Amino acid sequence: MELLQDISRQPLVTVKGVPLIKYFAEALEPLESFRVRPDDLLISTYPKSGTTWVSQILDMIYQGGDLEKCRRAPIFMRVPFLEFRCPGIPSGLEVLKDMAAPRLIKTHLPLALLPQTLLDEKVKVVYVARNAKDVAVSYYHFYHMAKVHPEPGTWDEFLEKFMAGEVSYGSWYQHVQEWWELSHTHPVLYLFYEDMKENPKREIQKILEFVGRPLPEKTVDHIVQHTSFTEMKKNPMTNYTTIPTNIMDHAVSPFMRRGIAGDWKTTFTVAQNERFDADYVEKMAGYNLNFRSEL
Repeated sequence: MELLQDISRQPLVTVKGVPLIKYFAEALEPLESFRVRPDDLLISTYPKSGTTWVSQILDMIYQGGDLEKCRRAPIFMRVPFLEFRCPGIPSGLEVLKDMAAPRLIKTHLPLALLPQTLLDEKVKVVYVARNAKDVAVSYYHFYHMAKVHPEPGTWDEFLEKFMAGEVSYGSWYQHVQEWWELSHTHPVLYLFYEDMKENPKREIQKILEFVGRPLPEKTVDHIVQHTSFTEMKKNPMTNYTTIPTNIMDHAVSPFMRRGIAGDWKTTFTVAQNERFDADYVEKMAGYNLNFRSEL
């Protein structure tokens, strides 16, 4: 795979007030002409919130629980990443153009940057939200291994940037809030990562009902088993090990690292935790969104 230029550690580019990976920012203009299909399903999350997990669950649902069919290609080809662009690799838009219906589409875009046609056409959305502390820690490790991001700096520096919304895709607070608001007027199934960890079968049943694809209980149990963190971490079709190491270096940190609720406790200092909590209360005021930071 020929890479035309050095893609690593480019500074973020701000679009409509949202910082983005340089190449993803360049993908936004072509997205304005994105052709939506009525049976498209959008998977939306803030980064590091269970995107790959829910993508694999949905692909298994769409394939009727057939694991072999889900091994047909890596997850980023089965569930294309809408705003993805990187030199030497097909863009999300290019992959989507050639896909047969029904399509599963992944995005991390906040509403200000989402193609309007997805909202106008009332495309169904499965949204997954994860507690901010675990997201911050996971994102820090992801910045280290995924070289399309700028250098993360120290954990303390990164945490400050995360709280200020100065990381790729901007503010976690704004993201979870605006998609929550949208769920009141648009067909959005709003799920919580911690609920999925606590009882995956219950949450998968919610997804089945939302997408209108009932499956026998035996098949649902099969999906639960094969979308566990342990199974997905060792599956090259879900763990991103097929991506070239000059883009994602798994020797620095695996893409699928720990996948638990409460991992933030290994990283936050007492002072950081107190500062984060005070800032969190301020930014989440007025929203009836209850996140669990541990199980």
